Amino acid sequence: MDISTLLGLLAGLSLLGTAIFMGGSLLLFVDVPGMFIVFGGTLAASCVAFPFEEIIQSFYAGLKAFGSRKVKAKEVVNIMIKVAEISRREGLVALEHVQTENVMLKKACQLIADNADPDLINSTLTIEIVAMKRRHKVCQDIFKRMAALSPAFGLIGTLIGLVEMLSHLDDPKSVGPGMSVALLGTFYGATLANLIFIPIAEKLKSRTQQEALNLEIIFEGAKSILENNNPRLVHEQLSSFLSPRERGNG
Repeated sequence: MDISTLLGLLAGLSLLGTAIFMGGSLLLFVDVPGMFIVFGGTLAASCVAFPFEEIIQSFYAGLKAFGSRKVKAKEVVNIMIKVAEISRREGLVALEHVQTENVMLKKACQLIADNADPDLINSTLTIEIVAMKRRHKVCQDIFKRMAALSPAFGLIGTLIGLVEMLSHLDDPKSVGPGMSVALLGTFYGATLANLIFIPIAEKLKSRTQQEALNLEIIFEGAKSILENNNPRLVHEQLSSFLSPRERGNG
């Protein structure tokens, strides 16, 4: 699990809840019609802008941002060194039987076992990175669009509330409560955009960059194994992907 994502979300909600509670009752910030307008309107407009299956895919990707831990480049380097050790000890063909859930690592091992041409490995890497970035960009665009839509629907909810409030100006006592309810739509929209949608979009963008780097390490490691099949030389070449501090930690 990505602890930073969960902690950030819980901290943001806790700060908002504490500020609201210190200023009055939490029930003052509950407006069911406003929630329907903001949540429902944002989702409905997103369904108009994007295919429904892409929206489902984006929500699934958002959940993965919470549930999966980011794989660091150092871990991928260590994996490729172990692959080099297996190929050195048992031969390249032995990599056909490597068991892994990582599809890209399995593909790289197969290319090594087949003694593939380095140009083929380079083209495979390019295709995989381009395809991965294209898939991920769809999810990022959906969350960015939701971040733009939710404040807009929050404003629509506020306008609806103002119209209802102005229709009861003959009762001065209803103006204050009516205004507070009207402003809740804007509150919901701004909170959703800045605490949920924008951070998730940025988290997915960060994951995309990390996955692209991991793919480069995997396929560069495959080329290095085919060229020299020496774990130490593979380590020296792949360590260029790591920061000086990560190299210093072995």
